[in-house]
Amino acid sequence: MDALLSLRDISVDFTLPGRVVHAARQVSFDVARGEVVAVVGESGSGKSVTAMSLLGLLPSSATVTGSALLGGRDLYRLSPAELRAVRGGEIGMVFQEPMSALNPVFRVGAQLVEAIRVHRREPMAAAKDRARSLLEKVELTDVPRIMRAYPHELSGGQLQRVVIAMAIANDPALVIADEPTTALDVTVQAGILALLRKLGQAILLITHDLGVVSALADRVVVMRDGEIVERGTVAELFAAPKTEYTKHLLDSVLTLGSGSAEAPSSTVDNAVEITELAVSYPRSHGVRAVDGVSLRIAPGEVVGLVGESGSGKSTVSGAITGLLPITAGSVRVGGTDIAGAGRRALKEVRKRIGVVFQDPASSLNPRATIGKSITEPLALHRFEGDFSARVTELLTAVRLDPALRDRYPHQLSGGQRQRVGIARALALRPALLIADEPTSALDVSVQASILDLLDTLRAEFGFACLFISHDLAVIERVADRVAVLHKGKLVEEGTTAGILTAPSHPYTQRLIASVPKIDRRWEQHGHPDPVGTP
Repeated sequence: MDALLSLRDISVDFTLPGRVVHAARQVSFDVARGEVVAVVGESGSGKSVTAMSLLGLLPSSATVTGSALLGGRDLYRLSPAELRAVRGGEIGMVFQEPMSALNPVFRVGAQLVEAIRVHRREPMAAAKDRARSLLEKVELTDVPRIMRAYPHELSGGQLQRVVIAMAIANDPALVIADEPTTALDVTVQAGILALLRKLGQAILLITHDLGVVSALADRVVVMRDGEIVERGTVAELFAAPKTEYTKHLLDSVLTLGSGSAEAPSSTVDNAVEITELAVSYPRSHGVRAVDGVSLRIAPGEVVGLVGESGSGKSTVSGAITGLLPITAGSVRVGGTDIAGAGRRALKEVRKRIGVVFQDPASSLNPRATIGKSITEPLALHRFEGDFSARVTELLTAVRLDPALRDRYPHQLSGGQRQRVGIARALALRPALLIADEPTSALDVSVQASILDLLDTLRAEFGFACLFISHDLAVIERVADRVAVLHKGKLVEEGTTAGILTAPSHPYTQRLIASVPKIDRRWEQHGHPDPVGTP
């Protein structure tokens, strides 16, 4: 099979003050026309650096050697003007976070038209027609509204489809997809994966999600510490990995059916008691984001809250913390009704709640040291004790070296930053921990270690937990019970095993059918279909 893209002996070095970082070393692989090649590995493995080098998107501190031949031309030898023509013309790019890839102050249609006219120089009318055709090709409905919309007016799945439309606007031979489904709900993810397979272009897929690799890729390149450690077809790699590192990655993947925790029994008052909760936003014209939701969380229990974007998950957590006004119903935390609580009572309630966010990089102050970030809630709630000793205790509890207290967030890995986020959430020994997608942006092995850590800390500190996630395998791993939200209503609730193995509601059945599955019983001919039809 002729190679469309041929990488040979690519090395990327970053020159930093006092040292040189070897981010990629002697990387070589091919991508054939129409083929999907996945590059996988943990953070820092060199996969994204290698991909970004192809488009000249690395900072000036990077030195790139080797060759990257696209249709016989070396991308590293092109002039700036030639490289600009390649970007978006011969190579399309799908970024991980579509909201940051689109300009928030311009309408979607205008941005798509601009991407077309930069390379095709078509008349405005023809470019608009092509833009509408592209949005239809990526299976978006109500195209006129999408064209007029600003990015913030679209859902995550719609935005990702818009970004895919921009990537294929000029019929590129190759599409680079960098974590294209990480933050998406399972049903939306299933649709995006099916769409990518239909495109027909060669795809260089950068991902840490082996379920996505199983669903989409033909061949896999495994990187570690800047080097390729294994390569092969998806069938070969998943059925019989050759290196211990690849086996470790595969063993770290959570899949539905791997078992769930046993629900704790308790006769103590619930940590959280939600009764007929309703929340309406002022500008929603009476539409309730949450409508009639009743839910309880017992001390020491983990309840998994699942549902698509817009289902009301974050609204429920916002009502619990008192950050969103309650339209009707009640939310009791530790016996205090949030709806009727005064300012002082609400502050006492928040003292009992810790929150772990999805992206630790954006939830930690980049200008504050790790130690200062952890002590912030201690200072806010006037903790009476030795701050330094408490920081040492918390960092030790989350398996971090206390010496890291003087570092800044950018000096830590993603997994380390998330451990800092957990330490900060536990600073005041809360009775309830709200974990909002705490592992979705992490590599599979790091994800496994964070989930193990939460298990250990729950046993040690005894907190209850509301665990919000779109990853049902993660929910199965951590939750005692599962609550399913759909369009603001609680459509199903029960034990984790009961909900995930025998769902009764059609919506829950659709969620479970959409989960990417790693099928190790690969057929010799044809690509398996590991995702269900949403």
